[in-house]
Amino acid sequence: MCDFNSLDDSTKQVYHEQLTGCANAFGGTNFFLQLLEAVRKTKPHPLMAKNCEFKFSRGTVNWSKVIFKDKITLLMKVRTFESERGNPLPDPEDKSYKRVLNLVRTLKPITFDVQPKNMNDGEGFTLHPFDIIDEKTTRLNPVFDALFFCSVDTVKKVLTYEAKTQ
Repeated sequence: MCDFNSLDDSTKQVYHEQLTGCANAFGGTNFFLQLLEAVRKTKPHPLMAKNCEFKFSRGTVNWSKVIFKDKITLLMKVRTFESERGNPLPDPEDKSYKRVLNLVRTLKPITFDVQPKNMNDGEGFTLHPFDIIDEKTTRLNPVFDALFFCSVDTVKKVLTYEAKTQ
């Protein structure tokens, strides 16, 4: 998703609708962008928090399982495979296939719960890191990718995207 410009118009529209829905559920675009900026500023990466929680002034993100540094490092590497091939899983003959498959199996059941601090801002939303298409195809959830990895400028492009009229 981070290479938004290379996507076709229908995919751009789907990502726009997904992110806009999540932003509205979190209190609007500005609050959502503040969340992204807070995630980017946090070192080490917020996903490595031992308490499975990321708090900032506008809300919290909770998840159900501790994620270790080696999984985050591999996930960042795998994201490039997905942008090149449309699937983070390498070929089954590849040396790294088993490690990547274990990463997907480890992260897939984790649920991320994103809640605004003030319940009047929105109901929040939940997400999973991966969307399993079939046995051999997996995709990184675009909202998960936007929340934890894509640049804030790219997410702004997605949120402000307007379909071309013909």
